[in-house]
Amino acid sequence: MIDLKKQFPHYLQLIRFDRPIGTYLLLWPTLWALWIASGGFPSVKILIIFVLGVFLMRSAGCAINDYADRDFDSDVARTEQRPLATGAITPKEAIGVFVVLALVSFLLVFQLNWLTIGMSLVALALAASYPFMKRVHMLPQVHLGFTFGWSIPMAYTAVHNQLPDLSNWLLFFTAVIWTTAYDTMYGMADREDDIKLGLKSTAILFGDNDKIIVGIMQFIVAMMLTVIGLLESLGGIYYLGLAGASIFFMYQQYLIRERESVPCFHAFLNSNWFGMVVFIGLLLTYSLY
Repeated sequence: MIDLKKQFPHYLQLIRFDRPIGTYLLLWPTLWALWIASGGFPSVKILIIFVLGVFLMRSAGCAINDYADRDFDSDVARTEQRPLATGAITPKEAIGVFVVLALVSFLLVFQLNWLTIGMSLVALALAASYPFMKRVHMLPQVHLGFTFGWSIPMAYTAVHNQLPDLSNWLLFFTAVIWTTAYDTMYGMADREDDIKLGLKSTAILFGDNDKIIVGIMQFIVAMMLTVIGLLESLGGIYYLGLAGASIFFMYQQYLIRERESVPCFHAFLNSNWFGMVVFIGLLLTYSLY
């Protein structure tokens, strides 16, 4: 019999409760999509459902990720203290946490229309499969992009109860590229360990071209967000926010210049600020016009 009171702190560690960066990186594109789809502040009900859903699904993703990596994490300095790696919880417990969080997320989505409920099944499949992709192909970061970005078409269907329009799909692919860029920097921090363990990543695939490819992806993200602004007739405040956010891209390029593990990880963490500033630009745009 599992002592839930005793294990609860380990479950919090499993879902990275004390390291919310993943939640933030999933939250910002979701908020971008909700504000654009709603033409301003979305309904309180939809906003609460999506914010809670972001937290729950990111937490569920951490649980299934650690289950998938249970045989590797103890060999990597950055992950050797994770609860599955130390034996604080069992693989069966990690699966249990994933299932419970996914079920609660589904109950939340069940408050929305049937189209969004159907799309949530795609989100679940993406979240459950992503952690295993680093054993299958060299583009697990792209798979993560689809996983994190899927909240964008879901936000549109939740608001409009119809399939997304052009701007929404452009925003979705923007999020996919952005996620691939920042998760490649994350992969650059772990590259040597991943090579030793036989794992795959875009950081390994890109090799010596990693910095320039990340820079190209960041440029594409900025250009696509500009196009979305034009399609949605967003004002100057939005473009000012986008310009300010792009400064963080330049700082991240500075951090990864030597491909050192710690600065590359800090570049990944810094991506949160890009997403936040873009959202602030959207928030002010819709609030003032």
